[in-house]
Amino acid sequence: MSASRSYSSVIQARLATTLWRTLAGRRLPGLWRLSRLVGPLVYRLSRRERDVTEINLAQVYPDQSEAARRDLAQESLTHSTATMLELGFAWMAQPARVEASIIEVHGRELLDEARAQGRGVIVLAPHFGNWEVLNFWLSSHFPFTAMYEPPKVEGLDPVTREGRERMGATLVPTNPRGVAALLKALKRCEAIGILPDQEPSWGSGVFAPFYGRLAYTATLLPKLVARTDARVVTGVARRIPGRGFAIHFLAADERVYSPDEEQSATGVNACVEDAIALDPAQYQWEYKRYRKVIEEQEGHPEHRSFRLY
Repeated sequence: MSASRSYSSVIQARLATTLWRTLAGRRLPGLWRLSRLVGPLVYRLSRRERDVTEINLAQVYPDQSEAARRDLAQESLTHSTATMLELGFAWMAQPARVEASIIEVHGRELLDEARAQGRGVIVLAPHFGNWEVLNFWLSSHFPFTAMYEPPKVEGLDPVTREGRERMGATLVPTNPRGVAALLKALKRCEAIGILPDQEPSWGSGVFAPFYGRLAYTATLLPKLVARTDARVVTGVARRIPGRGFAIHFLAADERVYSPDEEQSATGVNACVEDAIALDPAQYQWEYKRYRKVIEEQEGHPEHRSFRLY
């Protein structure tokens, strides 16, 4: 990294950390009001986020009018803005304040029953609502392990790691050593978290339908299930604007337990769809979920023409 890029990274990290520490003291109603002001600006000024969000929404909600999808895109970017502004609250506010902000918990019995049966629990945590609040709750109530990839801005690594680990979570790398740690945690009947909606690198996934279009989906889950007999649930922290959060644990689609990787991946994507149905505006639609296309895997000479982005 050049000296100028390194200096820029340091400045970015300091500014972001200062902002989060400042916002950590703000009440959630104030953060939501700020999000309502900033979100529309993100929609208008951030062309990349706006375009990807609208492309994805046109794919998954083709029967909605263009105006309805545009309104949903703006709401989605407002919620994504809220998540970014709430990071300081989730990572740095007094734990009692964060715990008090979680005003509803649905489906906890799914985790308790699995552990009572001597099974570990795999929590599929899609990019919905505020996933850092979900991490806070899980690591506050269960032995919890999750994979962790350092942020692109190197200087943010200490604050991110400290925020996620402060309630006892164990973070492991996204490599074979990390997978081994997840397996050990499951065999101890603990809970682990994995991202079900992040596109893996080539060779680490299969194509499976997500809202009717094939999306390259990770195959880590069936490997973990086959070796541990763990139970699978979907977990999200749904934002109740201006008030707090509701934690939801949903029973997984039964296909996730299939030894067939394509069937399991189809079940994983169905789990993500079930979570999104709680409030579609709270999903992070600006992520390029359909970046990889099966035509590229098959070596089609015109595979680029099949891409959405």
